Amino acid sequence: MKIVVLDGHTLNPGDLSWRGLSELAGEGEFICYDRTAESELLSRVQDAEIIFTNKTPLNAQMLSQLPKLSYIGVLATGTNVVDLVAAANNGVAVTNVPSYGPDAVAQMVFAHIFHHTQGVASHYQAVVQGAWSQCPDFCFTLNPLQSLKGKTIGLMGYGAIGQQVANIAQAFGMKVLVNTRTPLHNLPAGAIWSELSEMLPQVDILSLHCPLTQETDKIVNRALLKSMRKTAILVNTARGGLIDEMALSQALADGDIAAAGVDVLSTEPPLDNNPLLSAINISITPHNSWATLEARQNLLNIAVNNLAAFLAGRAENRVN
Repeated sequence: MKIVVLDGHTLNPGDLSWRGLSELAGEGEFICYDRTAESELLSRVQDAEIIFTNKTPLNAQMLSQLPKLSYIGVLATGTNVVDLVAAANNGVAVTNVPSYGPDAVAQMVFAHIFHHTQGVASHYQAVVQGAWSQCPDFCFTLNPLQSLKGKTIGLMGYGAIGQQVANIAQAFGMKVLVNTRTPLHNLPAGAIWSELSEMLPQVDILSLHCPLTQETDKIVNRALLKSMRKTAILVNTARGGLIDEMALSQALADGDIAAAGVDVLSTEPPLDNNPLLSAINISITPHNSWATLEARQNLLNIAVNNLAAFLAGRAENRVN
């Protein structure tokens, strides 16, 4: 049996071990590539029975050229990189890795929130540039600092990550409003389901945790942003396509909302002309909220278990 990992670098840049997967190859072959270009793909997988991919696409045309292939393991939760129908038609099982690090992503949500409410980075820069040394007082603030206690956070989506964000928010004494496609009636104490139109004018922070679908594509548009408080902060750790990026850039420039923090963009890596790269009052991280050491190890463990189950004739996290 031949196992090929197409793009292993983001999951394991060298601080984890591929031993679990390599052992499942038995006396066969295990090959891990850091990255795979489209021109390299066929030559690398044409005789493989098992393929693992994170972001390298496997479309119907490619799958039709892989007669030995029986299993694709997606090293992520999202499976849009694989043509699931074509895989099923070719008898290829596809698995993903759900809920491997909701705590990691929730941490990043609050990292962006703290960036805008506490100003750690801006104050640090001011200190090392001499502003504190030259200050006549024992302390100074560049902008008013904000407490989270008593603030309202709105969550669009309430999966594992949204729930973890809600738990953390409540620990800070925040009010939690939740919006989902279907109303939720059994939320934990302190969380209230709300229609989106009713929620937006109330929130101090709006955090996105919904999937990217035809219905949610660019759901954060100019009209939505104008319905929010001018003091509100928008956070997106879900999918870049949820936001109309030009509309957000303009809203920040016009003061329709106060700030934004995003870990995802519509195109990754971003194009040089992405309007958010030159927007004001925004913090951008390079889609790494998922990538704590602990979350990546958990992801890899689940991926190994998925394949072990498949080889034993069981279905674990199969998506097609």
